[in-house]
Order: sequence, then structure tokens, then C-alpha cells
Amino acid sequence: MPDRTDEKAATVVTVRRRETFDNLQRLDLFTGISDRTAGTRGLSMYKVVMPPGAAAEPHSHRDYETAIYILKGRIETRYGDGLKQSTIHEVGDFVFIPAGVLHQPVNLSATETAEALVARNDPSEQENVVPYEAG
Repeated sequence: MPDRTDEKAATVVTVRRRETFDNLQRLDLFTGISDRTAGTRGLSMYKVVMPPGAAAEPHSHRDYETAIYILKGRIETRYGDGLKQSTIHEVGDFVFIPAGVLHQPVNLSATETAEALVARNDPSEQENVVPYEAG
């Protein structure tokens, strides 16, 4: 991890990633800013693309909060104990998911992709994603 005196920490970083990476949520994630790409220490930001009808694997985030901005489509977020609660998000919505809250986003369209920008107060991309294991 770079510190404030590190040359990388004092440099503006541009990330031009075009490929997705494997992830526990099973969605197309495009890494933007993270500890690996930009040397961040307290945040990450990426773009998620959900194919028509796609649903992420149910999961929670250990010790970090998530902020989402919906760019395209309509997404249902199922959340809470047993994923019994639900809310619909549309283009232009800002979404906040507290640390530790079980959730599962679902693209409501059978024909169009949905897209969102996601920011977290965790510099890693996947280390603190916790898959849901139904008991």
C-alpha cells in the first residue's frame, strides 16, 4: 500500500480498463479505481453491467458501505433477512447499501442491459464480499 510520500500517491492516475474481472457477484464488473489499479487506501469505484434478466449472487459486504448511481435500466434490489424486502431503482437514482446488509440486484428488463457506477469505502475489489449461504 503506498503512503503519502510515495510517488504514485502524489500522481493523478487514469485507468482505462475495458475488460471485466471474475467476481463473487457473477456480474460484469469493470474495475476503475482500487488499491490495485490506482493505489487507493480507502475507496474503490467500478462500473457494473447487468445483462437482460440477470441477477447477482446474493451477498453482503464485510465492514464497508456501498454507494451506487444508476446509469441505465431498472434494477430491483432484494435485501435484508432472506431477501424478503425489495426496492426498485431507476436511471438517476442514488442507492446506499450499509455494511453487512444482505442484498441481490436484479435487472428487471428481459431485453436491455442495466448499468451502474459503484463506489465503496474499501480499496479492494472482492476481498470483503461475503457470499450468502442459505441455512
